[in-house]
Amino acid sequence: MLSREEYLDAWSRWHGGADTGSPLVRGWLSLAHVLARPLAALPPTLATAAGVVVAAAAVAPAAAGGAWLVVAGLLVGLSGLLDSLDGALAIGTGRASQRGFVLDSVVDRLTEAAYAAALWGAGAPGWLAVAFGALCWLPDYLRARAGQAGVHRTGPISLWERPTRVAMAGLTLGGAGVVSGLEVAGVDGAALVVTAGAATGVLLGAIGTLQLGRWLGRELAGPGAGDVPPAD
Repeated sequence: MLSREEYLDAWSRWHGGADTGSPLVRGWLSLAHVLARPLAALPPTLATAAGVVVAAAAVAPAAAGGAWLVVAGLLVGLSGLLDSLDGALAIGTGRASQRGFVLDSVVDRLTEAAYAAALWGAGAPGWLAVAFGALCWLPDYLRARAGQAGVHRTGPISLWERPTRVAMAGLTLGGAGVVSGLEVAGVDGAALVVTAGAATGVLLGAIGTLQLGRWLGRELAGPGAGDVPPAD
């Protein structure tokens, strides 16, 4: 198993030179590394599969409401840890592959769709839950398309990276469960927290996408920017 610093360096290389100096990203990856060390013999795909199953399992308790919202929030957090764990197992033990990298990206998008569904089930307006899910997907779609256009760097760490998305969904659902049954100006506290949390996520997602878009605009305007593949 690689040391933490070796793992962070390898993770950065697999993610287009992404900066691991951010306290949030560094802390998230360091936690995954600590969890992976005693589990190094496990296949990374096991953690990948468990992550999407746990994320999907959060939808039912979110829809049930009440104290079950706390369970939904915990399941979201666990799914995020499992998602990081598979990467730590793969990269930290030298088993990373392009196939696994693509599979992990697909699973990330599926789990984020489950987060949006859980927020909707918990009482967030449908359009807000859809916007939350879309803004989880959009930054990584932009990075993927920019990569096809010749941009090989991941770019700056924005306000809306994977750890932030997991934290916002999990804390929103868990917080809603804590205040469930209370009313604020005649409005159920859980519905208020879920709506406010989803709206905050949408705001952060919009800001993060703009941050990434500005950087990509400069990258794509550089030398060789015209040498791009034809559009679909």
